Amino acid sequence: MQTPNLIQVIGAALFALAVVHTFSTKFFEGLAHRNPRHAGIWHLLGEVEVVFGFWAMVLMLFMFLISGKQEATAYLESRNFTEPMFVFAIMVIAGTRPVLQVAASAVRVLAGLLPLQKGLATYFLVLAFVPLLGSFITEPAAMTLAALMLRDSLFSQDTSTRLKYATLGVLFVNISIGGTLTSFAAPPVLMVATKWNWDFVYMLTHFGWKAAIAVGINATAAALMFRQDVGHMGQQAPEDSDTTVPLSVIVVHGVFLALVVVFSHHPAVFMGLFLFFMGFTTAYQRHQNPLILKEALLVAFFLAGLVVLGGLQQWWLEPVLMGMNVNSVFFGATALTAITDNAALTYLGSLVTGLSEEFKVALVAGAVTGGGLTLIANAPNPAGAAILKEKFTENAIHPLGLLLAALGPTGVAILAFKLL
Repeated sequence: MQTPNLIQVIGAALFALAVVHTFSTKFFEGLAHRNPRHAGIWHLLGEVEVVFGFWAMVLMLFMFLISGKQEATAYLESRNFTEPMFVFAIMVIAGTRPVLQVAASAVRVLAGLLPLQKGLATYFLVLAFVPLLGSFITEPAAMTLAALMLRDSLFSQDTSTRLKYATLGVLFVNISIGGTLTSFAAPPVLMVATKWNWDFVYMLTHFGWKAAIAVGINATAAALMFRQDVGHMGQQAPEDSDTTVPLSVIVVHGVFLALVVVFSHHPAVFMGLFLFFMGFTTAYQRHQNPLILKEALLVAFFLAGLVVLGGLQQWWLEPVLMGMNVNSVFFGATALTAITDNAALTYLGSLVTGLSEEFKVALVAGAVTGGGLTLIANAPNPAGAAILKEKFTENAIHPLGLLLAALGPTGVAILAFKLL
């Protein structure tokens, strides 16, 4: 392990504080209630999506004071913010009424084909079909669709806390592994696919079919466990002329969604497309629900903070990873993913030359397996949390509750990747 400089030590300490902060948001909410005079700042620090952005700001202040303006600015400009920008754009587009209506219609048609009560079939498909769909429309888009569908159906009525957390745990794990059928949809795969020459066939044969089995098992287990509590998901809201979207508008939304996915590596292109999309939604506002701009911006801020803080963790993360063998790197990556973004882990692996193919597969499999354990483990998780947190007690998803709920589905993913 290389000897860290002062900025790297500070960066690691602030990263650790940020991780602790994500598990302590209820403490700040309590401060807001006890100190109403300054409730605004405490509520802000109680928002999970703000945590990493806040500590990234603290890091940049230290860099300005210690290294000066030029070096601090150079570091910030060296960071790649493509992923936060992409997640912002894809969340807003995927969360529009036309896209949601198409996804909901597809789920309803498939639910009608399953030999199950309609509500139970719908619940199963939201947790199985939509995550696997993420391999083609990207994981953030799939997370946005699934979270909005759950918010407006399952969570539209009073449901138990146990059901909420169990559903969230299965959803987060299934989204993380469900994007591995292709080489462009899951952030940890995207980081290495080009460099390691992993194409669609490679992903499908080494990861995809195993992930699909695990996704199916997790969704089935959740559906069986809560079969008495999800019947109301089969109720379809009556549509009228004010909510039904014309086919032409749906097609335009689909084209924008597809183009943003195709150009996901090129922020100048997909952000330009996004601005055109904003103009289109303004022109045809009667066919739109309010855009989820606030939620998407908070998620982008969260990921941008993770990019800034994560850039100074290589000095200790890389030796830890590279000191493992093929078997231990799988479990090590699964555990490390819980406290750092899984795409960061695989990116570090891509920097090392001479890795065996077995080591590469184990690293990526471990990274996606642990992607549902915490809000910071996988890029789409904050998107789901931002949409669903209003349905949880005190408008907050408790990190420990999520961790416990995700352990079972994560265990299924471990068995699938290790034994199949």
